[in-house]
Amino acid sequence: MDRYERILALHRTLKAARLPVPLQRLMDELACSRATLYRDLAFLRDALGAPLESTDGEASFRYDAREAERFELPGLWLSSEELHALTAAQQLLDRTGPGVLSAAIAPLKGRIDALLQQHAGGKRWPVERVRVIGSGTRRVDEAAFRMVASAVLERKRLRFEYFARSTNARTQRSVSPQRLTHYRDNWYLDAYDHERDALRSFSVDRISRARIDDAPAVDHAEAELDAHLASSYGIFSGPPKAWATIRFSAKAARWVADEHWHSKQEGRLLADGRYELRVPYSNARELLMDVLRYGPDAEVVEPTPLREQLRSLLQLTAAAYGD
Repeated sequence: MDRYERILALHRTLKAARLPVPLQRLMDELACSRATLYRDLAFLRDALGAPLESTDGEASFRYDAREAERFELPGLWLSSEELHALTAAQQLLDRTGPGVLSAAIAPLKGRIDALLQQHAGGKRWPVERVRVIGSGTRRVDEAAFRMVASAVLERKRLRFEYFARSTNARTQRSVSPQRLTHYRDNWYLDAYDHERDALRSFSVDRISRARIDDAPAVDHAEAELDAHLASSYGIFSGPPKAWATIRFSAKAARWVADEHWHSKQEGRLLADGRYELRVPYSNARELLMDVLRYGPDAEVVEPTPLREQLRSLLQLTAAAYGD
């Protein structure tokens, strides 16, 4: 453990302690000598301004109770492991969508790189060994994303032009933003549509010409939002119309049993090793897409209309390949 990490560990130990911490415990936790510990304590007190005080003739140390809550180390102090985790998180943020916040996070990335270099003594960290692979990520206009995010956080109404994929039509929308949701590598705006008097989800990559109004957004309770926007399977809104029962082969069960399909899902292992999953749904499209990716290892058992819908999809797919 280098001095940087010792100072950080020392600060966190003293900050969390309710009683004076014995000198020997600090030496054991930091794996350092008494002389080294005294130098670190002096640096923490004199250079960083920590409210450090000793008890029992310097046999124990603590932060002054009146100052401990307010005192923090100046600047950004992270351990090597925390910096590595932050680097991985930065890679994820950088790939949540091409262009989204790329300019905004550039200084943060530079700061993280500098901190890693400082810890490595000039050695280059191979950040390319942290891979975040998107799937089906759609390009989002950075200006539109910032406008949407600002409206959500500032609780202001938002106006924009929306180009819906389902109808291939452009419409003007005036909404009260409720939540910004990142789902399956893409961004969605959950909002109350004033003209339609209903809660809707909008794909942020289809939003253009966004502008924030001065009028405050109309807030809806979290429970109401969840009931309308998160009670059914996938991104489709509305209360569930039915529950789907899907059975997976024993081979697929090794994956599906550990997967999260829905917050209210029900699952059980069958005696023959297969796995039965039940999920609520409103619109069957996304659910059927997820079932189809398991091919013959998945079977929709009920309800019958959903089973027949999947059968029709399979027949149309087979027909596309001829005889």
